Amino acid sequence: MDALIVATIVLGLAADQHWARYGQAVVSAAAWIVCLALWKRSDRRSRISLAACLAFATAGEAFLSLAWGLYTYRLGNIPLFVPPGHVLLYFLGTRIAQRIPARGEWAVAALGLPLVALFAWTGRDTLGPLLYALFLACLWISPSRRLYATMFVLSLAMELYGTWMGNWAWSARVPWLGLAAANPPLAAGAFYCVLDLLIVSATTAVERKWGQARQLT
Repeated sequence: MDALIVATIVLGLAADQHWARYGQAVVSAAAWIVCLALWKRSDRRSRISLAACLAFATAGEAFLSLAWGLYTYRLGNIPLFVPPGHVLLYFLGTRIAQRIPARGEWAVAALGLPLVALFAWTGRDTLGPLLYALFLACLWISPSRRLYATMFVLSLAMELYGTWMGNWAWSARVPWLGLAAANPPLAAGAFYCVLDLLIVSATTAVERKWGQARQLT
C-alpha cells in the first residue's frame, strides 16, 4: 500500500500537469479509488481518523487556498484529488513515523532551524519563522512528535515536487499578514501538525461517545 500511495502522488501530479485534457479527472478518480481501498482495509479507529483527516483537510484547503489565498492551484480550483491525497499522505506519514528513532523529531527540528532562519533573514520567507514556531508548539504539546517530524519532511518533499511541476504555487506575499513566502515555505509541514491535532481530538471524541452509547445499551 505504501508504494501504491507514493506512485499515486508522484505520477498523479505529473499527469495533472502534463495531461491537460483529462489528467485531473483521471488522477482524481485514481486518488479516490486508492483512498477507498485504504478505508476498506483499515480498522474502526483508523477509519475514524481517515474520515476526520478528509473532512479537516477539505475545510483547510477551502480556507487556505480559496479564502486566504495562501496558495493557488493550476486551474484556480481545488482539484478533486487533493482531499484524498491529503489522506494518503497522512497515512503514509503514520507508517514512516513508526521507523523514526527516539528523539529523531528534535533532530529534524534542529536541522530545519538554520534553513528557516536563513530564508527569513534574507527576506525570502518571513512566513517561515511563524510556521516553524507552530511546528515547535505542536511538538511540545502532543505525544505524536515523530509523526509531526515525519510530516514536516514528507510534506516539504511533496510541496517541492508539486510547485516544481507547477501543480500549485504559493503567493509571494502572504495576504492579510504582508509577510513574504517562498514557493513553497520551508515550514509548510506545520499545517499537517495542526491537522493531526484535529484528527486525534475528533477521533477521541467519537470513540468516547461510542463508548458512552455502549454503556447505556
